[in-house]
Amino acid sequence: MKKIINSNLKILAVVLVSLTLCINGQAQKAKESGQLNIRSIELNYPIPAIPFYHFRAEIELPQESIIEVEASVDGKVLRATDLRRDSDHENMSRPPISERPPSGYSLSQDGTLYKNFNVTGWVRWEPGKDYTIKLSVRLKKSVKASPNDTWISATKTVKAPQGAATFSKDWKSYKSIILSETAGINRSKEPVEVLLAFYPDEAQQLARDIRVVAVDPKTHELTEVPSQVYDQMEYLKEDDLGIGKDGKPEREVPLWLPTVTTRVAFLADVPARTSKVFLVFYNNPDAMVKVYSTDLRVQGAAPGLQIDNSAMSVILHPNSGHLDQVTLKSKPEAPLYHRLETNGAMHWNPDIYVPPRPWTHTADWKPPRNVSSVAGSVIARSDVWDDMREVPEVDAAVRYEFYPGMPYFVSTTTMRIKETVQALALRNSEMVIKRELITHAAWYDVVRDSVIVYDVTHMPDLTDLKMEADVPWIIFFNKEKGIGFAGIQLSYSNTGLESPVRVLNPFFYITAGPWIYWARGLSHTFLSSNMQQVIPVLKGNVFSEKWAYLVFETDKTPTPYAPVIEWQKRLNNPLRVQLVEEVDERVSKTLKEVFMDNGKSGWEGRDTHK
Repeated sequence: MKKIINSNLKILAVVLVSLTLCINGQAQKAKESGQLNIRSIELNYPIPAIPFYHFRAEIELPQESIIEVEASVDGKVLRATDLRRDSDHENMSRPPISERPPSGYSLSQDGTLYKNFNVTGWVRWEPGKDYTIKLSVRLKKSVKASPNDTWISATKTVKAPQGAATFSKDWKSYKSIILSETAGINRSKEPVEVLLAFYPDEAQQLARDIRVVAVDPKTHELTEVPSQVYDQMEYLKEDDLGIGKDGKPEREVPLWLPTVTTRVAFLADVPARTSKVFLVFYNNPDAMVKVYSTDLRVQGAAPGLQIDNSAMSVILHPNSGHLDQVTLKSKPEAPLYHRLETNGAMHWNPDIYVPPRPWTHTADWKPPRNVSSVAGSVIARSDVWDDMREVPEVDAAVRYEFYPGMPYFVSTTTMRIKETVQALALRNSEMVIKRELITHAAWYDVVRDSVIVYDVTHMPDLTDLKMEADVPWIIFFNKEKGIGFAGIQLSYSNTGLESPVRVLNPFFYITAGPWIYWARGLSHTFLSSNMQQVIPVLKGNVFSEKWAYLVFETDKTPTPYAPVIEWQKRLNNPLRVQLVEEVDERVSKTLKEVFMDNGKSGWEGRDTHK
């Protein structure tokens, strides 16, 4: 009973606050006078600078003024509009530079003087239909509203374009994504992943109702593209508005609203050096599951999965979930593997050697305590993580991501030091292949500013070929079979919390024996002149890197490494992503930050000089 009473008090308090705000709003209502000059107004399709269905109006005021703008479409007032001066030029084929989010309106005040400007608002119009748009401008003497302010307004009836069809109205909502290509490469079926946030009432079945469509920049036609929804999380707790013992709220509006987040992956075509709009439609309670057909296939039980697409086949080790074999589909007679030493996998790292305990690698898990996988039409992912065997002071994680049609996969490895240990070796990024399968190695040498091609056929055992730790790419290939395997470094980061990172002479290297492998030595005295000196690896240190591993043909290009250079450019310059969303009606028109120690905001008494 007490819980019900408290809940009712909370509701009553919120209602009282709402009534107070409404009364105050009426007290501030200004008189309406005169007409607004709308020089032009039109409804139009999504473009990169305005990536949603919209109206755009050119406005002229009788004189310069501080203003507020309100727009209504067929009698419904829009929650927000975008206001820009005529002097604020934008390249309409590129994402917008200038933006004022709702917090920009509530946390600050716009003291800018406007005379000639344009107004843009979300309107989900239907082709050929008429829409009545009313624009109202509040002319103000200062940034704060006053009863002496004047409203001027104008109304226009606008016909929507009769060209390309819009998406089904059964999907009540959409978000806009702008993809920009910056490397001068035509992207075809490029995998893209975005994290999106939703309100719980519109996210009842995201995995069923999300549809991603591409907007043709010339014809405005919509084309649905394969997409995949996964990794959904919910935070459903509501802000209680800080209601005190007296039952009154301390805050006028919630600091946060319950939110559902999910990842959406899709395949995108974007021409070189252009920007293109993609729309993510959702919120259709009657939508059915859509199954997209691509060449991405996942078989087996985690961690020992087999992943195939039209370009390659990858097998993960049944014990550790690490890369065990990779085969290029156009060279089925030349699979690459290791299967000699201990665990036998191709991918061994991260690893650490803390004697007298055994040298331990993530590839030694059998199996790891934590195994997770995702299988879909756009992305397949395998995650494994655990403490290092025999060294519980250190834990690590290995992730693989695969895509349709691509001859590469992406691996992210992370090692975290939970307690300080004394090590003879600390390494990452090791790839091991049976010696007889490889004839040559190649890499870009930044010191010599040249590509080194090295014949490893008669390389003396346990001879090291050294290179810089941040080597951008490295390959093993078999000249006779025309098969190559490359590592393209995407990111490399070492950091520390309690302690700065302590690494001794980090380097990248190749070593040959019954196998041939490359690896990164972070601290690797085991290979140094003084091979029995131990190096502390400190609590709080984290070592992480991300690589793309490419399998390719080497006998059809001018040099065996030419495809790697092309893929390095592409993978190190991914499509740039910008998300644009409509301001939802439930978003409050005021918002306050919570400052530490009741500190000042910096806006107190600000003089706009307008």
